[in-house]
Amino acid sequence: MALDVRRFYKACNPSKAIDMKNAEEEKYYIDFSPVRGSKIIEEIERTIAILQADEPTCQLFSGHIGCGKSTELLRLRTELEAQGFHVVYFESNQDLELVDVDVSDILLMIARQVSESIEKLKIELKPKGFRSLLKGAADLLQTEIDLTAEASLPGVGKVRAGTDGEFSLAFGIGKITAQAKESPDVRSRLREYLEPRTNSILQSINQELLEPAIHSLRQRGREGLVVIVDNLDRVDPRRLPSGRTQPEYLFVDRGEQLRKLNCHLVYTIPLVLTFSNDYGSLMSRLGGGVDAKVLPMVPAQLSDGLDCTEGVALLRQMVLARAFPDVEPDRRITLVTEIFDSLDTLDRLCRVSGGHVRNLLGLLYRCIQKGDLPIPRQRLESVIQERCNELSRAIEPDEWELLRQVARTKSVRGETEYQILLRSMFVFEYRNDQGHWYDINPILAEAKEFKS
Repeated sequence: MALDVRRFYKACNPSKAIDMKNAEEEKYYIDFSPVRGSKIIEEIERTIAILQADEPTCQLFSGHIGCGKSTELLRLRTELEAQGFHVVYFESNQDLELVDVDVSDILLMIARQVSESIEKLKIELKPKGFRSLLKGAADLLQTEIDLTAEASLPGVGKVRAGTDGEFSLAFGIGKITAQAKESPDVRSRLREYLEPRTNSILQSINQELLEPAIHSLRQRGREGLVVIVDNLDRVDPRRLPSGRTQPEYLFVDRGEQLRKLNCHLVYTIPLVLTFSNDYGSLMSRLGGGVDAKVLPMVPAQLSDGLDCTEGVALLRQMVLARAFPDVEPDRRITLVTEIFDSLDTLDRLCRVSGGHVRNLLGLLYRCIQKGDLPIPRQRLESVIQERCNELSRAIEPDEWELLRQVARTKSVRGETEYQILLRSMFVFEYRNDQGHWYDINPILAEAKEFKS
């Protein structure tokens, strides 16, 4: 079978999540749950669709950046929509400056995304409180918001703002928040105005947006409203003047407010919070007492050092599906020499990636850039060495000793070790039916500093 190299290269883009609504991209999806220890997305879906369908829920989702969270959340969106829910999924970094975020910013972002989605369904909203709030913000910023004409907003495109006295909530919020994202000064002034009014904002979102929207959706035969807020796990961990880190302030100290929206919510949160002394408070205030769901890596090797044959087989399929999406999985393995000089070279790629989806695709992407297919083993080894050198340059001598300790004990303890090891992608987390463990990024095991 002829391999379309351009399509294969595009499909291997490590920065792109799989959108299950796209029929072509759906063919690339591999279900790794059999080797990840649990069916996390099914658990979130079951809570929303069956266990608490008639009441608001707030669920937390975390994991390494690049481990496949966005792809799983897009699958969750597709499956919930198939069950009749109206799902609003969005990437928070499109609206927010994640180095500098406050709760009012997040609430306004959710209000804008939901109202924009609802307005597309021709559901009429009457946000009187929001109109007054935005007018006050506009006056403060000396910004004239024209709500009587069509305008273009960053990331939104053409929006009909309103005519004959109509009011577009999405347009009004977008007009102001777009300025705030671009200017720290505007952000600061807007925050001084909004933060004391956070409870009023929550009340307006619930009474003027979420509750009427859910009522109208159910009249149209929908099951309810789900809001999935992706990429909040990328909030910068900088320390604030109060001494708290930004994630601790947002999700622990202010978590109860983020949870008070009257719809089904799924937030991604920084993995560091699962190592924090405040984890119990986080679960109580934001998670409703339920632990955050953590998406681990795909194990190519078990904690005892033995190969995880099922994990390697699934990682193989992740690569082969992108090359031969229309071929049955059992037959794809017979075509491996269209991509690599041997099956051993593909297996080497799978193992050295550590089961980190973006790492694997990134290494493969580099190999394709460097020459024609099939990829020879020597080219893969050259790419691995390049990546090893890049990672090694950032590691201090005492951190090498920490890495050796993790390799021996398969454990990581506390927030300090997290910041040094996991946040820097030096160490990965794994889970299966027998428990969970940590191990070093296999590429670092290639480094002479680690071996010595």
